[in-house]
Amino acid sequence: MRHVIKFCWIAGLSLTAFAPAAQADDYQLSHNQRISCSRGLAPGKLNTATCKSYTYLFNSKTSEYFRCQVSLALTRDNKEVINVQTDGGCTKKPRIFETDGHYDFDATETEPPNTNSFFGPGGYSIWAADMAAQKIRGCITISSGLGSDISKCLDMTFQ
Repeated sequence: MRHVIKFCWIAGLSLTAFAPAAQADDYQLSHNQRISCSRGLAPGKLNTATCKSYTYLFNSKTSEYFRCQVSLALTRDNKEVINVQTDGGCTKKPRIFETDGHYDFDATETEPPNTNSFFGPGGYSIWAADMAAQKIRGCITISSGLGSDISKCLDMTFQ
């Protein structure tokens, strides 16, 4: 009887220890990062180079995601580096699917402002797929040029 009680107690602790792990969210990093750099001349023969890179972190259980960006600005003269500044962070975005599931995704962005970017900084697209069903949703987000982003998603049809 003593062994049975001990076994049940150990089994109960094991289930308690593993329960949070079974409910934990699974995060994936996008496989499509980009980096862009620009250079500029400042008064007094100073050179400045600024590089930005981004990625997306996706919750494959809830379909919520974060857009993450890092930047580095370097200022130098002809002899030495004068200043280095870094900045960055992640911004939470809304769910792509309304219900929890098991999702896969990928993301991409337009290039820096150019002829492909009508209203300012480029937009981005997110593709998410339900790994347990034939279900894919594509979302595109662009700047409206009025200080807000416009985002629309569309469920794909299969023919």
